[in-house]
Amino acid sequence: MPSVEGLGARKAALRMLDSVLRRGQTLDSAASAGSDLAPADRALAVAIAGETLRRIPDLDALIDSATRQRLPDDSKARTVLRLALGQKALSTPDHAIVATALPLVEGGPRRLVHGVLGTLLRRGVGLPEAPMLPQQVEERWQRAWGDDVVRAARMQIARRPSLDLCFADDAEAQAYAAANSGVSLAPKHVRLDSASVSDLPGFGGGRWWVQDLASSLPARLIPEGWGEVLDLCAAPGGKTMQLAAAGHDVTAVDASGSRLERLRQNLDRTHLNATLVEANALTWAPDRQFDAILLDAPCSATGTFRRHPEILYRARRDIIASSAELQSKLIARAAQWLKPGGALIYAVCSLEPEEGERQVEALPELSVDPPKPGELPDFASASPAGWVRILPGLLQDQGGLDGFFIARLVRRGG
Repeated sequence: MPSVEGLGARKAALRMLDSVLRRGQTLDSAASAGSDLAPADRALAVAIAGETLRRIPDLDALIDSATRQRLPDDSKARTVLRLALGQKALSTPDHAIVATALPLVEGGPRRLVHGVLGTLLRRGVGLPEAPMLPQQVEERWQRAWGDDVVRAARMQIARRPSLDLCFADDAEAQAYAAANSGVSLAPKHVRLDSASVSDLPGFGGGRWWVQDLASSLPARLIPEGWGEVLDLCAAPGGKTMQLAAAGHDVTAVDASGSRLERLRQNLDRTHLNATLVEANALTWAPDRQFDAILLDAPCSATGTFRRHPEILYRARRDIIASSAELQSKLIARAAQWLKPGGALIYAVCSLEPEEGERQVEALPELSVDPPKPGELPDFASASPAGWVRILPGLLQDQGGLDGFFIARLVRRGG
C-alpha cells in the first residue's frame, strides 16, 4: 500500500488516545509514543489527540447518530472515528480525514469506519463552539457551582490557553508586555499568545518563568521578606521561584528527585536560590518551625482541564476522594511545623469542593486569614469565609484561568 501523508502523526495520536483513555496516562506522558517522529509530526499528533479529548461527548453523539448499534466505548472503531472527526476542529480537509483514518483500521472494521465517516462528512460535520464536558463532570460541577460555571467551562475547554509568564520584577514585566504584544493582568505577570517558550525573548536571561496566573496567586499571600518559608510538594518550582524572588529564605521539599532536578535547573536559569530537599512530606520531619508554609497539595487537578483535557477522564470519584484524604494528612502535618502566628497557604488546582472548601471548614489549630487589600488582583476576591475560589468564567475574555482553591490559615497562639 502506498504511504499516506500524515499517517505517522495519526498513528501516534491514536496511541496517545489509547494510553490516556484506557491506561489512565496524562497526554504529556502519552506523547512520548510519538518521540520517533519529526517535531512537526509530533506536534500534529499532540494537537489531534488534544482536540479529540476536548470534544469526546460531542464526537460520540455524531458517531452514534450514524450507527445502527452503539459502538463500545473502548472499541478501536470508535476511537478512530473520534480521532478522525476531531480533526474538523483543526480545519483538516475531508479527503485527508478519510485517507488517514482508514489505514488505522487495516484488518479491522474498515468498512464500518468508512461508512460512518462518509455519512457524517456528506451530512456536514459541525462542531459546537462550546463542547460538552463528560456527563459525570457536568453533573458534579452543576451541583457544586451552578449552570453558569458549567457553561463557562464548556467555552474554556475549546480555547487554546494563553501563555502566562511570571517575573521577579514588576517593572520588567510591564516593559516585557509592552514590547512583546502581551498584557499584564497582575503585578509581575505577562500573558502572551501561546508560543514556543525557548524562542521567547529573555528565556536564556532567566528573568521570567512559565506559570499560570492562577497558580501564581498562593505565593502572593506571603508578604515579601517575611522570613523562613517552607514550600511543600514544590516541584516543578514556579512557586519556589516566586518565594525566592520575594526575598524569602526558602526550603523546597518534593518526593520526586527528577522533578527536583528540574526545579534546580529552573533556579539556576533564573539566578534564584532555595534549599532543595528530596523527601515525602508524610514521613519527613524538619528540625525547626517556619514563619510560613506553602502547600500546593497533590490533587485531582481538575482545574487544569483547559490545558489538560484528559484530566476530566482520569479524575474519577475515587481519585478525588483519595486526593482529599491525602490533603487532610498534609495539612495536619504542616500545621505542626508552623511557628505560633505563622501562616499556612493551602492551595489546590482542583474544582472539587472536597479538595478545597471542605478541607478548611473545621481546623481547630488554624483560622482563615482573608487576603488583605492589594495582596491579590481584583478578580481574585475572597468569599465571605475568607478563602479564594477561582472558577471557570473569570477573565474569560482575556483567556481564562486554571481552577484553584486558596486559603491562608494562621496558627493560633501568635
